[in-house]
Amino acid sequence: MLKIVIIVFSILASILIIMQFTDEVRWDIYDFAIAGILLMALGASLHFLYSKCAVLNTSFTIALSILVLLLFILIWIELSVGIFGSPFGGD
Repeated sequence: MLKIVIIVFSILASILIIMQFTDEVRWDIYDFAIAGILLMALGASLHFLYSKCAVLNTSFTIALSILVLLLFILIWIELSVGIFGSPFGGD
């Protein structure tokens, strides 16, 4: 789990560094919090899948991993640009 925390911290730190050099990326503390929660949830669920569920069936684990990644991408896109027109979608 420590590796997941380090990777999430590195991703968020790189976004913070990028914000210093461009005006195209404008995140506030809430954006970092939501991104951190989403990335930690993704990392924890993939860690669980590969540590606990891998003994069941490899193809089943891979299918669940793809499903988790697609769900993460769908939520990320909805929060950033609002593809479904939800009230918490991005602008």
